[in-house]
Amino acid sequence: MSSMRKPIIKNISYSNEELVNSLGEWQQSDDSKFLLRYPTVYIINDKNKSDHFNLYVGETTDIKNRTIQHLKNDVKLKDYWKSFYSSDTSSMYVIGHPFFNKSLTLDIENKFMQYLSSVDAVTSIFNSRTNQQNEYYTSEKLDEIFTNIWQQLHKENCKLFPIESVIKDSAIFKASPFHKLTNEQQSVKDEILNKIEHAILSESEENQLILVEGEAGSGKTVLMSTLFFELKQMMDLDEMKNLDIHLLVNHDQQLKVYKQIANKLGLEGKNQNIINKPTSFILNRDVEDKADVVIIDEAHLLLTQGKMSYRGEGHLKDIQKRAKVVVAVFDKKQILSKQQIWEFDTLDKLIQYSKDQNNHLLLKNQLRINSSIETMNWLRHLIDDHKIDPIPHDSKGYDIKIFDTPAELEKAILRKSKNIESGLSRMLATFDWEFKNGKSPNDGLFWEVKIGQWSRPWNLQLKCPRGEKNLAWPEQSQTINEIGSTFTIQGFDLNYAGVIIGPSVKFRNGKIIYDKSESKNIQVTQNRKLSDDTMKNFGEELLRNELNVLLTRGVNGLYIYAVDDELRNALKEASKG
Repeated sequence: MSSMRKPIIKNISYSNEELVNSLGEWQQSDDSKFLLRYPTVYIINDKNKSDHFNLYVGETTDIKNRTIQHLKNDVKLKDYWKSFYSSDTSSMYVIGHPFFNKSLTLDIENKFMQYLSSVDAVTSIFNSRTNQQNEYYTSEKLDEIFTNIWQQLHKENCKLFPIESVIKDSAIFKASPFHKLTNEQQSVKDEILNKIEHAILSESEENQLILVEGEAGSGKTVLMSTLFFELKQMMDLDEMKNLDIHLLVNHDQQLKVYKQIANKLGLEGKNQNIINKPTSFILNRDVEDKADVVIIDEAHLLLTQGKMSYRGEGHLKDIQKRAKVVVAVFDKKQILSKQQIWEFDTLDKLIQYSKDQNNHLLLKNQLRINSSIETMNWLRHLIDDHKIDPIPHDSKGYDIKIFDTPAELEKAILRKSKNIESGLSRMLATFDWEFKNGKSPNDGLFWEVKIGQWSRPWNLQLKCPRGEKNLAWPEQSQTINEIGSTFTIQGFDLNYAGVIIGPSVKFRNGKIIYDKSESKNIQVTQNRKLSDDTMKNFGEELLRNELNVLLTRGVNGLYIYAVDDELRNALKEASKG
């Protein structure tokens, strides 16, 4: 592919005069047909006083007439066009390529939306449509062509176009609604949209529950992000213009990410608060005032009984009372709290209810872990069947390593973290060391994970650098010196995950066992009061789910240190293959 032609990129001031001058120059150049007669992609940008950018990304088959339309007509319609027109600092990148056709430029435009919405220096992107294309001639060259374009733009403006690997590490990028969906995701999304449209337009009184089940890494968050985004776009249609849509997630870190995406794409106006936590939505919404659609990401984190300010019977039940259509993604293997446990046959009834409405959908494909099926089977056997098989050689290069000490594990993760190509890497641990949010320990500055003479602070202990508070925990720079937990890492990816398996997970008589007495998580150690007033402990189930979340974070590698000697030795033996 090294013989592929380079992209043609022109950067001009955004004005009538500059456009006329540039068109004259381009007509005389060898690349004139690729700029003037082929489809092109363009990025109009303006830097504000705080050194951040407002953008418009577009594609066109006629760059001359399209730009004239923006300069002369669109300026009368939208304030942002007026702002671009009147600014002395606004400019426009025009991008051409010999391989460009209409489908390819639509995909390139979509990738620019995905990348640029993930850039810290970008405040707003004013056009916000998805243009995912199916296969077409030159579609297999999309990624290579886009990377070449991005690298060339990076040389011209490294703040607006950072290194590609930095973009791909951001939580916004990973949750972006501009990802090209897999066939499975696309099929599920289309089915959900059809069901929502039918339910809203038919004005049916029956509450609809659309339940999407998928295990960790099956693409649930990207699906929900895309669904929410496309529903917001449907509000441009007359019959959908007053659609009342909400996105809920019971996870502080994931909520931050959704808020950032909404702010950059203008999806949430001032005081709208349509992206929220479930309790807040329930407390501020009357049952008589039903929302049209409520999307729930990480629905396994919903409360199934009262807790603190929430005194209801269960989040999902109360949300259903306040919405015409509820779309929830769910993975029972990621339930981490006794207040999230579904009693007896309640979950079975819920699934059956969605099946009865023909609203039960599945995501089966693993999209996060870049490994062979043999490695995935090894992980599932360890987590689900409590067995440690020999670690297979991975044909895709997925890297599983077992360490003798936490210090050696930390050294390996630090090395990966410093390598730009390795990307975002962090250390995680089971909740087997004391941590009390909002309180300080009696014997030190921080709540720490301590193993022998080695110790490191738990997550959310070190001071966050200025300007990073809105970032999710894994993206904050100080967190390389902290130990993450399920509370900060659930729902997120790491390129390499360094997992400390604490003493609550042991290996005895050839099988993994769970010892709740070693856990410092009160959700594990305390019993739950059931609806029939009996008390039951769910510690083993919650510990297994905790291990499941931690071991499925790494995209390209999983590094492990186990505190229990027998478990560590069994893993080391397994690593011999």
